[in-house]
Amino acid sequence: MKNESIGLTWFSHIVMFLFAAICIIPFILLISASLTDQSAIIANGYSFFPKEISFDSYSYLYERGTDIARAYGVTIFVTVVGTIMGMAMTTLLAYPLSRNETPNRNPIMFIIFFSLLFNGGLIPSYLVYTQIFDLKNSIWALIVPGLLMNGFYILLMRSFFQSSVPPALIESAQLDGAGEYRTLWSVVLPLSTPILATIGLFSTIMYWNDWQNGMVYITQPEYFSIQNLLNRIMQDVQYIRDNMGSNSSEALKDMPSDTIKMAIAVIGVLPILIAYPFFQKYFIKGIMLGAVKG
Repeated sequence: MKNESIGLTWFSHIVMFLFAAICIIPFILLISASLTDQSAIIANGYSFFPKEISFDSYSYLYERGTDIARAYGVTIFVTVVGTIMGMAMTTLLAYPLSRNETPNRNPIMFIIFFSLLFNGGLIPSYLVYTQIFDLKNSIWALIVPGLLMNGFYILLMRSFFQSSVPPALIESAQLDGAGEYRTLWSVVLPLSTPILATIGLFSTIMYWNDWQNGMVYITQPEYFSIQNLLNRIMQDVQYIRDNMGSNSSEALKDMPSDTIKMAIAVIGVLPILIAYPFFQKYFIKGIMLGAVKG
């Protein structure tokens, strides 16, 4: 039995190592390609070890450093504010729905679940946010549409509250004179670190990677997020490459369009990769506990 246990442990480690390698290898290839000379990629294709190291793609992006720094500032603001507001609204809706005594609890749950299956589409959303809320070309156009767009977060947090917060503990707090908000703040939330970290990570990734809201609602460059700016840089590079005439300068002909795309991807994904390990220890626990049916 001991030998079987050791064998199973080694087998599990090998399988997990292979899965980890499958996840890591594309990022290694991405970074390698961003550091490879454009001519080497054209001649030899992509490889894990650069044939000719070149920083031309990063030099090109460095020339846009002011725009990139401003876009990073916009993205950080949107991510932090959007995540905090989204978690607050999700918590304030999920907690009452986890309590059996909440009136009209089932109809509200049906509406939330219905929103997971159907939505009004882009045109009605655009009209609401631009004509009614007047959010076009505003920093809030990058925040408000994502606040309660995913009912899955509400269902996940509600299930966590039902399965992981003992009702007797809530009743004890109420007997001691605590109101609903005091119970939520002092009793429920301290026990909910895993699910808060999990949903916080989901929201952070969603806001950081969001490009659609910027494309639809933003036309002024000062409100471009990093994803929108990098996407526009990539489109500009592709446009220049596709529309060069015979009189184009050598600098434009030698523009490292392929490696710029890779460098753009590295710049866009690197911060979220750095932040992920800090949430990882809560992530799995929050998913497992929150997925238990309440």
